[in-house]
Amino acid sequence: MAEHKLAELIDFGKRAVDFALRSGAQEAEAFLSMSSGTSIEIERGQIVRSAKSMDQGLGVRAVYRKAVGFSYVNMLTDKSVEDAASRAFRAARASKPDKNWLKFPSQGSFGAPNGTYDERIVDLSSDELVEMASDLLGAVEAYDKRVLAVDGGVAKSLFSTVVVNSHGVEAYDVGTAVGCSMETIARDGADVTPACYEVDAERVYDIDPVGVGVEAARQAVSALKSRKMGSGTFPVIFTQAAFRSLLYYTVINAVKADYVQRERSAFKDKIGEQVASDLVTVYDDGLLEGGLLTRKFDGEGVPCQKTLVIEKGVLKNFLYDNYTANKAGVESTGNASRGGVASYASTPVLEASNFTFKKGNRTPEGLVGEVEEGLIVYGVQGAHSSNPESGEFSVVATPAWKIEGGDVAYAVRDVMLAGVFFDVLRNISALGNNVRKRGQLVAPWIRVENVKAVGRG
Repeated sequence: MAEHKLAELIDFGKRAVDFALRSGAQEAEAFLSMSSGTSIEIERGQIVRSAKSMDQGLGVRAVYRKAVGFSYVNMLTDKSVEDAASRAFRAARASKPDKNWLKFPSQGSFGAPNGTYDERIVDLSSDELVEMASDLLGAVEAYDKRVLAVDGGVAKSLFSTVVVNSHGVEAYDVGTAVGCSMETIARDGADVTPACYEVDAERVYDIDPVGVGVEAARQAVSALKSRKMGSGTFPVIFTQAAFRSLLYYTVINAVKADYVQRERSAFKDKIGEQVASDLVTVYDDGLLEGGLLTRKFDGEGVPCQKTLVIEKGVLKNFLYDNYTANKAGVESTGNASRGGVASYASTPVLEASNFTFKKGNRTPEGLVGEVEEGLIVYGVQGAHSSNPESGEFSVVATPAWKIEGGDVAYAVRDVMLAGVFFDVLRNISALGNNVRKRGQLVAPWIRVENVKAVGRG
């Protein structure tokens, strides 16, 4: 996986902007990305394939009389870049003006986040990745013969990003990532568990394939002999994976300025009001050391920053990209995202970066030990159907375990959790000290009181 040629990417970006302006655009922006990686895939207990990937491209936005046009190309040559710029201008000229359009951002001062690039990841060979995958698979097999490694693998990637615009922005960034994951089930006669999952992803070479395999296997074995349970209102401990699923479709959307401006946010007009337990402090930290979404600048070339969202339960700020910030008359918080594999192929969308909950002082054992009767939930299904405006949710808790007398007693099945996620925020009674990164969420285990559980016991 060779180093990417940043100077060449910057030159292509400048060429696209210059050509769009010469074509008649009043403003122009070029976003370029290049990514390369290697993945080792595991299916049904076997290492099945090794794959290398490479992708590169450029997206151009051109503005003409407050109308914005876009075009992209996945081949970087002088001609293809100029053609994309020309198409973007023609699209703008054929589009309706946007009365809320102001301008592209100007050059800002970039921070230097730590822990986002590691030469050791770049140098990892396919053989070394296969060895890591073997360690991952071996850990599952050694834990218990009743466990099957359903799906998983190991992957590494190198990615470069460049943004150039006609207001002086000329930004570049390079990052690495490496990760491993494992999905398991356990089978004991006719007893088959739901899928259990564990993952470890980092921006530097610091992952533990054996630990991932052991934890995925442990969950699966622990999920055997599950029982049904009756309905009630219980304290529930959410692991990072379960909490992230619910959070993404409710609270994260509620603090995004585009939802606020479209009046689709339950937090509209609530800056300065109590929206969560006073134990809750949340930052959106685009500069978090080693964060999976950490970068020097966002998808429009605006410097990333650490934004206080909730402080001791009080809503402090919304998240903005350039467009929503201009519309509101405030500064962008650097939250424009060009997510996805071919990030150059889309226009920016407003998205959280590393959505970080301040940790508490409880150990995981302490969180469980204080619960007389409740649940610990490692995953949920159906979170995508949550209502982002009201926060209403109804999800299946799986895998999940019953807590009795301060101990994890047994796995449960056919349990639904229902409620309003904004009430969940207010009912947080304790946070653990075991912070982990799961996608854009950085958080510990979180205990919530008075969660409605509907069982079939």
